[in-house]
Amino acid sequence: MPSPAQSRLISQSEPPAKAALAVLQSFIAQTHPGRALRVTLDADFERDLALDSVSRMELALRLQEALGSSPPETAINEAATLRELLSRWALAPQSLVETLQKPPLTLPGPSESPLPHQAASLIDVLAWHAAREPSRRHVLLPGDAGEMVELGFHALLEGARRRASSLLARGVSPNTSVAIMLPTGREYLEVFFAVMIAGAFPVPIYPPTRLAQLAEHLQRHAGILANAQVATLITLREAKALTRLASGVASVLSPEDLEASTLAPLPKLSGSDIAFLQYTSGSTGEPKGVVLTHDNVLANIRAMGRAAKVTSEDVFVSWLPLYHDMGLIGAWLGSLYHACPLVLLSPLSFMAQPARWLHALTDFGGTLTAAPNFAFDICARRLPDEALRGIDLSRVRAMFNGAEPVSADTLEAFAQRFAKMGLRKESLVPVYGLAENTVGLAFSPIGRAPRIDLIERARFFQKRTAVPSADNPLRIPSCGRVLPDHEIRIVDDLGREVPERAVGRVQFRGPSATSGYFRNPEATATLFKDGWLDTGDYGYFADAELFLTGRAKDLIIRGGHNYYPYELEDAVGRLDGVRRGAVAVFAANDWSHGTEKLVVVAETREEDPAARQDLIRRIEALAVALIGVPAEEVVLVPPHSVLKTSSGKIRRAATRARFEQGLLGKTGKAWGAVAKRVLQGALERGRGRCAALLELFFGFYCWAVFLPIALVTWPLVAGLRAPRISRFVVHAAARATLWLTGRSQAALREAALPARPHVLMVNHASYLDVLILTAVLPPRIDYAFVAKRELNARWWSRFFLQGLGAVFVERGQALQSAQDAIVMTDLLLRGRSLIVFPEATFTRQSGLRPFHMGGFVAAARAAAPVATLALRGTRAVLRNHSYWPRWGKIEWQLGAVLVTPAADWAAAVRLRDATRRALSALCGEADLQET
Repeated sequence: MPSPAQSRLISQSEPPAKAALAVLQSFIAQTHPGRALRVTLDADFERDLALDSVSRMELALRLQEALGSSPPETAINEAATLRELLSRWALAPQSLVETLQKPPLTLPGPSESPLPHQAASLIDVLAWHAAREPSRRHVLLPGDAGEMVELGFHALLEGARRRASSLLARGVSPNTSVAIMLPTGREYLEVFFAVMIAGAFPVPIYPPTRLAQLAEHLQRHAGILANAQVATLITLREAKALTRLASGVASVLSPEDLEASTLAPLPKLSGSDIAFLQYTSGSTGEPKGVVLTHDNVLANIRAMGRAAKVTSEDVFVSWLPLYHDMGLIGAWLGSLYHACPLVLLSPLSFMAQPARWLHALTDFGGTLTAAPNFAFDICARRLPDEALRGIDLSRVRAMFNGAEPVSADTLEAFAQRFAKMGLRKESLVPVYGLAENTVGLAFSPIGRAPRIDLIERARFFQKRTAVPSADNPLRIPSCGRVLPDHEIRIVDDLGREVPERAVGRVQFRGPSATSGYFRNPEATATLFKDGWLDTGDYGYFADAELFLTGRAKDLIIRGGHNYYPYELEDAVGRLDGVRRGAVAVFAANDWSHGTEKLVVVAETREEDPAARQDLIRRIEALAVALIGVPAEEVVLVPPHSVLKTSSGKIRRAATRARFEQGLLGKTGKAWGAVAKRVLQGALERGRGRCAALLELFFGFYCWAVFLPIALVTWPLVAGLRAPRISRFVVHAAARATLWLTGRSQAALREAALPARPHVLMVNHASYLDVLILTAVLPPRIDYAFVAKRELNARWWSRFFLQGLGAVFVERGQALQSAQDAIVMTDLLLRGRSLIVFPEATFTRQSGLRPFHMGGFVAAARAAAPVATLALRGTRAVLRNHSYWPRWGKIEWQLGAVLVTPAADWAAAVRLRDATRRALSALCGEADLQET
């Protein structure tokens, strides 16, 4: 409640209060149309008006426009009513063009220290930089009042070690969890590392926005604290007493309690040790704490750094909270690893004045930043021009848009508005990730404008395929390519991998992938599918890029926070007037905010308007009490409107679809439509199972054909050791195999190839590539396959390839590779032609990989022409690590013949680049070397 002095301030400024109330009334009418809400100066934003944090931010922007100033940083989150907000506003109004203090000194230039590639833990990373550049500024913390806190590597390490000594003295045990509930600041950074140095692992949870709601806040986190077995919780000094009472945690400490003068020794951690637990911000009923080891975190940081081309010359500007994986790992720990300065704003700073984010990028020369889609949308559509005066985004090279679904409209609106302020469209970088893969999984190429796929609506909804179309299309933004050393696949509902542009479930694996959820074996079991982790998202691949189309899982994302529906559904079902077990909670698109809105659908037999309105209010209050955010829309429907499975489980996705189609609550003909959809679903499932059986039979048949032919061919080739004869034997065997499996290929005419010795460069996508080549190439040409040396170590491949006269080359060791190039040059000069896969290997991921230089050096030195041949379809028929062929079309096409008059390195490079252009145009897959 405001003090008497503050109340007098309000009463003395009646016109502003009246204008603000009018703004609030208009906003509520627009946000909750048809709702009879009593809007007054003392109406509680959450309880009475059902406004969550994103809605309050929108309200603050409208109030700023009306009043010509902005409130203090904390007011938006801490004020419960309009009267209290205006009281704080009147005491400390701020300019709409409030900028942050510029750094007192120039930011550090490039680091003189190499990256800590050998570091096994995050502590090793910090110690590495602290030992080599102790005074280099790591984090800059601009304050609301213009103050600046600077933190270098050595200062961070020393502060963390002192706090670790205190934790050890207070009985914190190794391999236990310590919850951190602190706002963004130096204390958070030091405490986070202190917990790890003490041998424990941090559990970041977000702090309450208002201390008055601390008990409710902790009640929502009770499941997390219990699941993580938290015995120690570190929070603000002001919150200690109430936290101890409300949380049930044995030891509640504040940063002020951790001020030991001694320095704890640095532990020697292994990469397999737990670094921290990452709980989704909405984990309440069934907490899922993602276990992240130091190996996981460092692998993800290194992969993201490679994809984003991060260097120590970058400056990262972030307002993202440190309890969120994008802020904690992507912004802070990523900046730590790459030794680039991090300008760390309070999240409240962005909530109070979103323009401060852009001003910070301007003032500090930011080159990198990240935010959820809703933040970009607010800046693109809601900020007044006055608040953007002086903005210069010309130094920004990457603004990562992730953590929630990316909107094509938002990307275009943001690019258009800020183009005149120096922003290049190529700086907008849609990304995709999830806590189960540490944070990042796919990044759009740096330096390329966002790619928006235009696809046909009918085919997408009816056939689950993404067919390009310019006629009233769906617009799906690309989330980019999978990070280095990681893999993504798209599978159908039966777990079969689908071809490009077919929509299915997104699965992944790689070094950043979690081993599971902490003390939750049931949830961990559902996460893994045949060695792959299931994201719960639907999407498709096109040109080696990932496009997300929706979530299969029931996770709800609001304003960058994650919430789960189960607990709220159960609680709403217990209310008088609501049918038990007939409630669906889901997220629906909220185009006005560029994010999603929380929708509660509840069945009721109540028909009285006043009683229905009261029921809506009770549901809204329950949402706030349980998950901390109100429901933007509550829909009361007649019995049997919420769709269920035959076993009685809520079908949230299907209910959401009916909600978006406007069919909820309708009877009569709607039941006929439901019956039709049920029948269509049954037919679709039946077709899917039939296709799976046919595919299984086809795989058996292919092996039944191949094995007898291979058992005859292999000993002949291995025993004869006569390449000239063996080529004819293998050619006949390959053509017979293809003909018997329905994949006969026309032979390549000998006259189409260079008459003199040459190098045939072929893209590599599958185990089938060699089979296709031996079937189509004329056996009279004296070809030698250039194979990777690993195949020479396996007896079954060694004897066979030696019988064909293959050449084995080294891919990794520079000296041996140089010697192999000499061997290839000699073979060309002696009249033999070479078959080279310049990618040297293949993966399940589509796309033309970087080329190795050996074959091009040999061609240049021998003055031999380079012929190009592209294979299409082999990857889809038989992917890497898959031994079950699928039906599909396989094609090949002979391309350009290239020659170079020179024999030096530059000529070999030109030959490589020309070959890459030729194969890229013919193979039908994306060039993964392009930016």
